[in-house]
Amino acid sequence: MRRRAVLATAILAAVATPGIARAADPGPSVTKKSTTQLDAQAVYFVSYDGLVNNNSFQKNGLLTYKGYQYAAWYTSTKYAVVARRVLGATTWSTITLSHQLKSDDSHNVISMGVSRVDGRLHLNMDSHSDGFFYVKSVAGLLDNPASTAWTSAVLGAVQTSLDGVALTSQFTYPQFIATPEGGLQLSYRVGISGNGRNALAEYDGSAWTALGEWSASTGTYTSTHGSSTARNMYLHGIDYDVNGRLHSFFTWREQSAAVMCNSGGITNHDTGYVYSTDRGRSWRNDAGTVVGTTGSSDTVAVTDAGLVVDSLNPDHSLMNQESQTTDSAGLPHAIISYVPGRFGQCTTNYVTDRTANGRAFHVRKNASGTWQKTEIPIALNSSQRTKLVLDKYDNAYAVLPYGRIAAASKASGYSDWALLYDGSDLNAFGEVVIDELRVKADNVLSFMYQEKSSGTTPSALHVVDFALPA
Repeated sequence: MRRRAVLATAILAAVATPGIARAADPGPSVTKKSTTQLDAQAVYFVSYDGLVNNNSFQKNGLLTYKGYQYAAWYTSTKYAVVARRVLGATTWSTITLSHQLKSDDSHNVISMGVSRVDGRLHLNMDSHSDGFFYVKSVAGLLDNPASTAWTSAVLGAVQTSLDGVALTSQFTYPQFIATPEGGLQLSYRVGISGNGRNALAEYDGSAWTALGEWSASTGTYTSTHGSSTARNMYLHGIDYDVNGRLHSFFTWREQSAAVMCNSGGITNHDTGYVYSTDRGRSWRNDAGTVVGTTGSSDTVAVTDAGLVVDSLNPDHSLMNQESQTTDSAGLPHAIISYVPGRFGQCTTNYVTDRTANGRAFHVRKNASGTWQKTEIPIALNSSQRTKLVLDKYDNAYAVLPYGRIAAASKASGYSDWALLYDGSDLNAFGEVVIDELRVKADNVLSFMYQEKSSGTTPSALHVVDFALPA
């Protein structure tokens, strides 16, 4: 303790004394703190090369709010469960909902959100191009967790609308986003893969409102192989920064396989970027030009100029719905992954080729407004996705498939990517679910993962915590 006190005094003196430089911010580091078990036998089946309890596009399957952490998953009997614990505790308290997973489809994830304006927990679950299921807790549940019994009574009935707002019969990919004012928005897709549109709904503490669709599925995209006239925009995320700007990276997926060199690939192409300064009512390209208005006939389309920040044709098995975040200055960062051209210019089986030769890349906008891309020099060894978080010093951490953690320092301009943790003691299946809010709460990188199994044999579901630089 005395050494820490002396060090703290020295740092304060350096800051306060003219002519003495302030100590440099620390680089990235991870120290494993603990692992807790959520469920000894969580549901297990592989579809679309993923698990329903651990899919990258959950926002959020794990979250922290006011000193408590919350998790949601499906049990071996396919019932939906919500659990909570005090941060740092070793045991979780669970509530089993009346809803059962309706099919073995890994897209039918559970996503959670918090409306700060009334302290409610919201859940949206079990949807893939069909109807969704929604739960809204009692008001104040998350504001006073220590004095509120964790029983089914605090969670409302399972609904098939947002308090009467039906949205669409072709609903997929729920993502809750807390607004700067304390409300809550729900991002989702209308339609199907290759022919869908992104849309938003909004909760103000009293009612839900459908804001409408903001991306288009129409227009013609032409590659060197052929053309497609329908598609959908897959989001890498949707996040507010510290200044209240809403950011979204995305990739397009074409409906027609004619755009590919080989039918065994995947029609995803290009990394695009848009932002909104009016809570998602209108959308701008990187140059600041409005390219779409939510709920109107003029939505963001593949033919709009200035959307692409990293160009890539459909022949490299570019992954959709990877990861994004924003830094302390409000600058956007993303992870994308594909098979680089040095391994060939035509993937013929996107799972096999990504597993053999896939690489992840860090894409970011720097302070001068220039886009930069850095390859993370670690083989994916998986077809699956990587998650991105930044610590309080804006060092970057990529949580690769199997729970491996690579990192790069802000001081290096994110050029020094290296593996910090190999994940070998986890026995993780592949993708993990990050607690995006935990890092901001107490400098802990916390993620949910499920152990490898086979067939439909249930396996253990865990949360592991890593201390980041204080």
